[in-house]
Amino acid sequence: MEQFDPRARSDIYGQRINRASSPLRARSVPYLSIMIASVIPVMLIADVMPLVPPLGFLLLLGWRMVRPGLLPLWAGAPLGAFDDLFSGQPFGSAILLWSLAMIAIEIIETRFPWRGFWLDWFTAGVMVVGYWLATLLASGTLVTPEMLLVALPQALLAILLYPIIARMVASLDRFRLVRARKIA
Repeated sequence: MEQFDPRARSDIYGQRINRASSPLRARSVPYLSIMIASVIPVMLIADVMPLVPPLGFLLLLGWRMVRPGLLPLWAGAPLGAFDDLFSGQPFGSAILLWSLAMIAIEIIETRFPWRGFWLDWFTAGVMVVGYWLATLLASGTLVTPEMLLVALPQALLAILLYPIIARMVASLDRFRLVRARKIA
């Protein structure tokens, strides 16, 4: 008769049980992903009007709405400062707008704790369009109906990208929480 060896079973399941995730990865993935998304529109250059939506801002909204307690309320200021360095907007505009967005999301979370995906998408859409209009005004350009019509595809693309961004944030969150492997 074969004897039961508890160590053999713990070797099979022990790699997945009671392992802590990397604290560095758990803390840095949200911030690094937002910072990388802020740099991506600079790499894609458009001729007359920018067509790439504000990916950094979308990722900030995605992290804040998919994982509500992860980013602190003050995180909009340093991340907005980083975005200001790469976006070409006047320095301080993203600091202000990202901080106001974080405060608005906090208010929405306390007001609607039962919110779901559709309310998150609507909220993100309203915030992205508001951010888009505010950055147009902050850039110092003359806002005309023609200018709004030409820049409208950027705003629509930003609204339509939110579900993809939310899915990407969920994947990044799973990566962030992957348990560290035991090196034997």
